[in-house]
Amino acid sequence: MCIGVPFQVIQTDSHKAYCQRGAEQRWIDTSLVGDVVPGDWLLVFLDAAREVLTEARAQQVEEAVSAIERVMSGQSVDLDDCFKDLVEREPQLPDHLKPLLK
Repeated sequence: MCIGVPFQVIQTDSHKAYCQRGAEQRWIDTSLVGDVVPGDWLLVFLDAAREVLTEARAQQVEEAVSAIERVMSGQSVDLDDCFKDLVEREPQLPDHLKPLLK
């Protein structure tokens, strides 16, 4: 499975952009999303941008990816805090996806 992560554009060149996510910087192929400018946010899969994001949406994706990384590393995670966009949302998660109460 491939998970998209948000990167912010630092500089651009023909069909590619130098982008940053945290301390990581790399060139991203922008052929599928068209022209981008420094400051834009991209949803990136395997070094290729698939979508231009708003800053708010990029933050939501980053929070979700960060939660997944913490869970995979064995850290305790408050899922309601990590997935704020899903809390009190209709329809609710099915029972098998809800966290177990202790």
